[in-house]
Amino acid sequence: MPERRVGIRELKSKLSECVREVKEGSTIVVTEHGKGVARLVPELHSLEERMQTLRDAGVIVWSGRRLRGSRPEVRARGKRTVSDIVVENRD
Repeated sequence: MPERRVGIRELKSKLSECVREVKEGSTIVVTEHGKGVARLVPELHSLEERMQTLRDAGVIVWSGRRLRGSRPEVRARGKRTVSDIVVENRD
């Protein structure tokens, strides 16, 4: 399908129509003052498919479990807190 150029104002007013066109395979270039600033392209694969491709290629390793938060790696020695040290270094 051909590429279509759409101004930001028109995109705002016709967003549903533009998304429908992109879902059907066309590409829309969003313009601002006649210059292209963004491109809407159809999503070729789902997130799950892309993640599986990365796993198969060995780029990522994930067990499928939810990720846990990490603990801070920076610790202040003595009685001062990390925020005290940051404020001190700003001066």
